[in-house]
Amino acid sequence: MPDYAVILESAWIIKDAKTLDDAIGIAIAEAGKRLNPSAKYVEIELGQLACPFCEEELNSALVVANTALVGLLLEMKVFRAESPEHATRIAKSVVGRALRDIPLKVQEVQEL
Repeated sequence: MPDYAVILESAWIIKDAKTLDDAIGIAIAEAGKRLNPSAKYVEIELGQLACPFCEEELNSALVVANTALVGLLLEMKVFRAESPEHATRIAKSVVGRALRDIPLKVQEVQEL
């Protein structure tokens, strides 16, 4: 049975964000706090979007009226899964249990 790396995309809403950097830091800290200790092996990083005009990478974070929407990528290694779909279900179950009420979308599944 192979091992997989599953990358999930999540959306965080941060209220009273003064700057974009503050919003990103708060979102990563909140995600880390909610994932510890039950899923501390999940790696957290800021999501990236491709600009439709210049195709450069942009941070997936936006602040409007002191409210921010921050896109995070959550990467988890799943060992001895039967298939990519099985690895996805395991990752969504583990991460979803820790991050209740946070939308999750599968970004990528890679066999290790």
